[in-house]
Amino acid sequence: MAAARNVNVVIGDGLRTLRDEEGGNGKAKEAEESPTAKRFKSDRFPLTRWEFAAFVGVFLLFASGLFCVYLTMPPAEYGKLKLPRTVSDLRLLKNNLATYAEDYPVQFILGYCSTYIFMQTFMIPGTIFMSLLAGALFGVVRGLMLVVFNATVGASSCFFLSKLIGRPLVSWLWPEKLRFFQAEIAKRREKLLNYMLFLRITPTLPNLFINLASPIVDIPFHIFFSATLIGLIPASYITVRAGIALGDLKRSESMNEGSEKGRATELQRLFFSPKASEGRSPLSAI
Repeated sequence: MAAARNVNVVIGDGLRTLRDEEGGNGKAKEAEESPTAKRFKSDRFPLTRWEFAAFVGVFLLFASGLFCVYLTMPPAEYGKLKLPRTVSDLRLLKNNLATYAEDYPVQFILGYCSTYIFMQTFMIPGTIFMSLLAGALFGVVRGLMLVVFNATVGASSCFFLSKLIGRPLVSWLWPEKLRFFQAEIAKRREKLLNYMLFLRITPTLPNLFINLASPIVDIPFHIFFSATLIGLIPASYITVRAGIALGDLKRSESMNEGSEKGRATELQRLFFSPKASEGRSPLSAI
């Protein structure tokens, strides 16, 4: 009987130990699934070593090409040439570059395009000032052509860079926005070009996010390219016109710029409104 009691005790202790272990595992799972643990996991850098090395390699390749372009350009007073970050910097740079652009137009345009595409590809802030500079130096037609060309090529380069390494980065930075974008694309597969045009012209989603997320949600490149080329024209036109006003430094030009922006905004509203006065908008069915 004593032996039996000892066995019962051992069995009871074993059951208690087993329950304690199960309770500990349950608490561990709860801790792993808690918001704090999820937040800790999400704080880790999403790129692997290979992906980060690929990004650095592409960046160095573009930077080397840009440096070679600068080496082929005629000498100038480089102390006066710096990337504009404010309106005053833009005015000063415009004055310093006007003579250089007149003396060496081909080399200057090559350097301008290379710089713009480099900044657009790697999401470096400052392209808005490059667009203003195009208007101040080249006027409406040439400035608009330059801005749209460079913005489209830079966005395309960003598209392919994101296709290479962008999926974990976009999922880490904008998980909710990416899920929303993916659901909207799935609903509009038959009229995808119309929807992409709508996104480019209206501020529904930032252009940076569209450039990075488009290859992740399987948007074909020809649709991405066409929507970018056409959809950036209205905003580029407004920016180029603003650059002309800054170049002239006339108050009357700045006032006219407001009317130009108002006309362009009204055109966008009329074009994308669900019902136009004489019929339906061409993109109302997206």
